[in-house]
Parts: sequence; C-alpha cells; structure tokens
Amino acid sequence: MENQPSFKGRKKPYFMFPLFAIGFIFLGGFLVMLLWNAIIPEAIPSINRLNYWQATGLLLLCRILAGGFRKPAGRFYGGPAGGPYWREKMAGMSEEEKQKFREEWKRRCGRN
Repeated sequence: MENQPSFKGRKKPYFMFPLFAIGFIFLGGFLVMLLWNAIIPEAIPSINRLNYWQATGLLLLCRILAGGFRKPAGRFYGGPAGGPYWREKMAGMSEEEKQKFREEWKRRCGRN
C-alpha cells in the first residue's frame, strides 16, 4: 500500500477566513468607488466623486443598514425552505392541515 497523505486530524485553515473577508471588503470598496465615480457624478452633477475610503465606508454602511452580516436563511442558502423550524412545524400537522397550509401560502404568494 502506498503512503497516501492522511487528512484525518488535519486542521482546516480557518485563519484564512478573516483574510478573505478583509480582501472582499477592500475589493468591494474599490468596485463601489469605480461604479459611483463612473455613474453618479455624470447623472447628478451636484454630487461629488468618492475616494477609496469613502466608498469602502459607504459599502459597509449599506451592508449594515440593509441586512447586517448574518447568513441569509432559506432554500437557496443551504437549507430547505425555512429550515428546521418549518420542518418541525410541518411534522406535527396532519395531511389535511399540511394541504390547507400549502394552499394558504400559494394564495399569499400569488401562485394559482
């Protein structure tokens, strides 16, 4: 048997997460600055251009005000529709209650 590397017990590089997060913030600030300076001053002449640090601050401010830094929950973010709470809720319902529940949500969401 060949000597194959063992990945068991190997530490995952969690120390890299802060570096990636900081890198994304800096890259995002740069992109915000480029987009802002290319679009906004031309469209609205009374608004000034942004420097890099203003753009980074604007990016962070928008992220805080528009959703914080939590991972969004739901079907498209790694979990079934609604996560464990809805699974438990649905598990305690009879078939008739489940059907009624689904029909109500279809009505609310505009699906016929």
